[in-house]
Amino acid sequence: MIKDKVVTDHFQSLNEYIYNSQIAMNATAAASFIIMKGVIVNEWYSGRHDSSEESRKVDAYTQFNVGSIRKTYLGLAISLLIEQGLIQSIDDDVGTYLSQYKSSLKGVTLRHLLTHTHGLIEKAGKIEKEFPNGENWAYRNLGITMLTQLVLHLSGQNLSTFMKANVLDMYKLMETGWRTEYHENLIYNYYEDNDIWVGPNNSNAGDQSNLFISARDLAMWGYLHLRKGCLNGKQLLPQSVFERVITPQTPKNVPAYLPRNGFIWWLQSDTPTNQLGERLPNCSYQILGITGCACLVVPKYDAVVVRMYNQLSNPANGYDYLSDIRQFGNLANDLLIEFNE
Repeated sequence: MIKDKVVTDHFQSLNEYIYNSQIAMNATAAASFIIMKGVIVNEWYSGRHDSSEESRKVDAYTQFNVGSIRKTYLGLAISLLIEQGLIQSIDDDVGTYLSQYKSSLKGVTLRHLLTHTHGLIEKAGKIEKEFPNGENWAYRNLGITMLTQLVLHLSGQNLSTFMKANVLDMYKLMETGWRTEYHENLIYNYYEDNDIWVGPNNSNAGDQSNLFISARDLAMWGYLHLRKGCLNGKQLLPQSVFERVITPQTPKNVPAYLPRNGFIWWLQSDTPTNQLGERLPNCSYQILGITGCACLVVPKYDAVVVRMYNQLSNPANGYDYLSDIRQFGNLANDLLIEFNE
């Protein structure tokens, strides 16, 4: 059970860091939300929904476009399909379930899609091999598209409908959803630009980067993984559904200097390309989005740390994203340790 928020300024330095990054990345909005030991210990909001002075102030009801964070919702959907017996093994070929890939993608497995190790790339409408599957790592959306197709094929429901029926409604995540129309609670300013930063938003099927979430709902998403599906003393979904998505799934042949993933989630690892701060414990895991949002789960400290932004484009002022996300994690780690003492 999530208890009432405690009043503390212990995490103020993290909020200040998040604010400074907001300025550096030219975001107009930011938020921070931390749950530790079942208690909300930090909730902070900054800025407005867009750059105009008349724009709505960011608050607890604000929903941010979270970009690729949406992919962990897909990862959980795949885990649910395994639990339901509709997927036998993630080491099955993609073509076992999607017949259109049966002959062209032999040897490419669901594991490869879930860990960005499939080696596939789309050029001029054709799928090509960038590297042998299971031997390298590259962040490509083609594998995500195939997994989204898989959910529809096996469940008969698109990803958005499947997740709403099987997870979001069950856990009362009402400030989470794929949106196609403007609402005052949504930070929707991306879609006014000809160069749409997050991609199209004309589908509510869960196949586009238009998942909007409030800071508290994203923190609850991390908390459900931390608690392995148990909420208010009730095990609403089997623990195994959550356990497999944050278990290391990257093929053993992938070089050690490359990232390690569960079902999409980034797992703590000692690699030059790691997105987690090096001071975070080995059990930690995180997911990120192009808009600057992040959800960090630290089981050792029984904590979830969320940051939210509406980053609109690549900053031209030397802002270093990799350094920023690592510093965010390291600072969160240090403050969680202090708060726990």
